[in-house]
Formats: sequence, structure tokens, C-alpha cells
Amino acid sequence: MISLSKIVNSLPSDETWGPPTTTDALVDGVPYAPYSKGDKLGRMADWTAEGKDREGRGGRQQYNRNYRDQQVYGAGTSSLFAVQIAEDESSFSVVDNTRTSTKTRGFGRGGGTVFRGRGRGVRDQRGGRGTFQRVGGRGGQQNAYYDNRGGRGGRGRRFGWKDYDKPQRNRDSSVNIKPDWQMLEEIDFNRLAKLNLETSNGEDIESYGFLYYYDRSYDKPPVKNTERKLNVVDRAAYNVTTSQDPIIHELAEKDEATIFATDSILSMLMCAPRSVYSWDIVITRQGDRIFLDKRDGSALDMVSVNENAADAPLEASEGNKDSINFPGALALEATFINHNFVNQTVMESETSKFEMPHENPFYNPSEETEPLASKAYKYRRFDLSLEKDENPLHLIVRTELDAVMKNNISGDDQLLTVKALNEFDHKAQGSGGALDWRAKLTSQRGAVVATEMKNNSCKLARWTVQSILARADVMKLGFVSRTSPKLNDRHVILGVVGYDPRKFAEQMNLNLNNGWGIVRTIVDMVRGMKDGKYVLVKDPNKSLLRLYEVPAGTFEEAEGEEEEIQDGEGE
Repeated sequence: MISLSKIVNSLPSDETWGPPTTTDALVDGVPYAPYSKGDKLGRMADWTAEGKDREGRGGRQQYNRNYRDQQVYGAGTSSLFAVQIAEDESSFSVVDNTRTSTKTRGFGRGGGTVFRGRGRGVRDQRGGRGTFQRVGGRGGQQNAYYDNRGGRGGRGRRFGWKDYDKPQRNRDSSVNIKPDWQMLEEIDFNRLAKLNLETSNGEDIESYGFLYYYDRSYDKPPVKNTERKLNVVDRAAYNVTTSQDPIIHELAEKDEATIFATDSILSMLMCAPRSVYSWDIVITRQGDRIFLDKRDGSALDMVSVNENAADAPLEASEGNKDSINFPGALALEATFINHNFVNQTVMESETSKFEMPHENPFYNPSEETEPLASKAYKYRRFDLSLEKDENPLHLIVRTELDAVMKNNISGDDQLLTVKALNEFDHKAQGSGGALDWRAKLTSQRGAVVATEMKNNSCKLARWTVQSILARADVMKLGFVSRTSPKLNDRHVILGVVGYDPRKFAEQMNLNLNNGWGIVRTIVDMVRGMKDGKYVLVKDPNKSLLRLYEVPAGTFEEAEGEEEEIQDGEGE
């Protein structure tokens, strides 16, 4: 018999029960790792199964199927004492007997996520009074600079639904973001799409310039092999930014409005949710006045090509071997086409032209060697006020018109804007599934226009907004193609189609009230800040805008250097 006192005396003296605890991770000199009963012990080396690095049949799906049940040794220690409903849940799968269609809708063939490049453009030919920026003539390819660099991830083909795990192409911003710039706001496109502001049609303040009459013979479909060639027509046309416009300065001194902009800048802001490439707008606040400007060499001066296409043009680094079909080269070509197309489709006659009350404010005959292009500038005022505003908020925008023509029924003059779409090669990469214009433009014009609406949604939306801002009666769209897919300097005009800008906006699902809401939102942000200079930048890789505060002298130093270089070349 063992007495109770001996049992009590044999108990350990410390307060714990059971085996002694230790922090040593070695058992007889061998490293020890805890594991649970649910852990599956794999092989040290399995030579029968395909390796993870091999691309076998089935690709990533086969990889998931082979390796999803293998667990890391010791991974089950955290749930050692958890109640397990079923130890082999990893082998459970749901069986779906419903038939699924293999067709995809809305993304084209095989298409899902698409990553596109970016472009910037500069066209700087000074003329007139020595301070106004000219739109290029014989080329616009002489004093033009355009840079479009892609990023990693491109292998010369389009990304599809199986490439969801591939890295996204990194595009560069349209402007170099410097360290001393302070980011103030970040606005997502989803928020912009919900904005809405009803605005009147606006009122005319001043009108300058003149318009030639449009040549109606271009509206007739051409006979096969008798298309008109696009000629180089050197005419003086100007693309002056807001702060350099002398008329806007006069209107600002008279306190005619609070916000000042041009139709090119304002249309880009109103169509921001449709944009893919990076762009930037310089915003200057001086007291109660706000000026929306573009930089010299801004992307706003260039005409993009297939920006919204599912299969956008690629750069050389992304596998594109055709240098004339790079995004930068296509943008230069499209800008060159638009400048010459407008000048060619009007009938130049000094006896029959539509005169505005005032002469062109940017043209100086004593300094210019080229005749003035058909162009009219209408300064129009819009009311962006809300009911809660104590003082009215007005915006003045400089709009542009290209030509005029007589109405067939009433004989009244109709104001026109003239633009041109261009086809480079419907079989090349980056064409976005476009039809052959020579074969389909006459018989399937609706399909051709619908494809352009898809591939160039941002560009067409901007042109439509500019036409509506100017109160144009008709927007003429020309269809220009290369004489040969391998020649980017020779073109033919395949046809011209006229549209009512407001009906065309409805076809594109373009909501101007949403655009005015975006403008009012950006203006309210700047009005809540101190006087100074700000830059609104569209992110090159994401669908959002960023507002930066920049030093007062930003961009002015670069302009001064360019002027010194040009003066030195002139001497």
C-alpha cells in the first residue's frame, strides 16, 4: 500500500503538470517541425509528374489541377485544435451540367483585357505676330515631334482572355511629373461618369475670320479608280492656346466670364472618360478668373488613330515591325490629313465667301507668306451656374468653324466643321477589325461608321462636342485612305458624309450634360484652392485623373529656350 502522503510528496514542486516544456527545436540533434494529422506528406522528388516551369497541355489550368492538393509541410499547425467538418474538403468540386456558349460578346474575337500604348504630339510652327502657334502645312512632319513608348509585356500580339496573369504594359505620362509637384486630387472615371449638369445652348459674344463655301462635288461617291488625290495645300491656320489669345484677354478684362478655354481643350475635358492615351491640361487661377491652357507640344494638338480599338497599334518594342504604322507615325499622318483635307474641300474665292464681323485676330499679312485658311472663330458664353450659387458662373470658349454651304431647300447659309477619318491598312495590326473602305464604304457605310465609332470613340466624341459648342449645322466627315498600304504620304479621298452633330452625339451615346458636369467639378476644385498654376493629368495606365499643384514658372522656361533656338536658326 502506497500512502497518500508519499503520492503527494512525489508530485513536482512547480505549478505545471505534464512533460517539461522546452524551447529547443531539436530532438536528438534532428530539427523538428510540428505537423497535424491532416497534413499530406509529398515526395522529395517526383520525376513522373510535369514540373511547374513546363508549359504542358492545359497550361495554367493543368498546373492548378496537379498542385492544388499539395500542402506545405507543417501548414496545419494553426488549426490543430479546430473542429474539422471534413478532412478532405480540398478534393470536393461542384459539377455544373449547364451548357455554356463559347461565343464572347462585346470584346471582338477572343478578346478581353487589352492594354494599349500612348502618344504625345507637338506641332510648333510659329507665325503671325510671332506669338501664335500655327497648325502644320506641308507636312506637319517637318517640325513635329511625337513620342510613343510602350512597356513590357508585348510580344507582337493582342492580349486575350488567357493572358489575365500577364503584366500590364507601362505607358509613359504625357508630361514629366516632377518631384516638386504636389498631388491634390485623384478622380476616378467611374465618378466622372455619374456627373450631370444641364446647360443652355450658349450665346455668341464675338466672331472673327471668314469662311469659304464647301465644294459639294466631294459628297458624290467617286467612281472606282477615279478617286481624288489628297493634295498638299499650304494655308496659314492657327491653334493658339487660351492665355495667348488677345481676344480672350480683352473679354477677361471686361469681366465677361469667370472661366476661359478653347474648344479643343474643353472637348478633351468633357470626353475624358472615353480617353485611353495620357493627356494634360494646364489650369491657371488668377483671382476669380480661371484659364484652361495646353502646353506647347501637348497631345491635344494631335489626332489619334484607333485609340479605343481592342487591337490598338503597337510600338516597335512590342513587336510591330512596320514603322509607318507606329502610333506616333499614325498620329502625325492623321493630323497632316486633317489640315490639308479642310483646305482642299473648300472653293477659294475672294468674291464669294462668308465674312465674319471682325478679321482673323492671329493673322499678320506683313509677316505671313502663305494665304489665310478658311477659318472662323466664334467666342461663345455658357452659363454653368447652380441654384445655390450666389454669383453666376460663366464660361467663354473659343470655337472654330471650317466652311459654309447653302441649304438645298431654304437657301440659307449653314455653318460646317470639316474633319477626316483615315484608313492606313485594314489588314495590318492595329486596324481594329476595320472593313475595306474601297469595297464597303458605298454599300455598307453604316458598318464602316459604326466600326470607327468603336475604334475612335474619343476622337469622334471630341469632334462632335466641338461642333455642338460652335453651333455648327453640319459636321462633314471625310474618309481618306492611303494609295498603297506601304505609303503614308500619298492619299485619296473616298467620300464625304455629312451629319447633324446633335443626332450624331445620340448615336454615339454622348451625353453633353455629363461633360458639363465634369467641367464644373474640376472648376469647383480649382476655385477652392489658392491662386497659382495647376496641371490636370490623365494617368497613362489607369482610368483616373490627377490634379497637381506646380510652381508658377513651370513650362515657361522650356518655351523661352525654344524661342531662343528658333531665333538662332533664323539668324
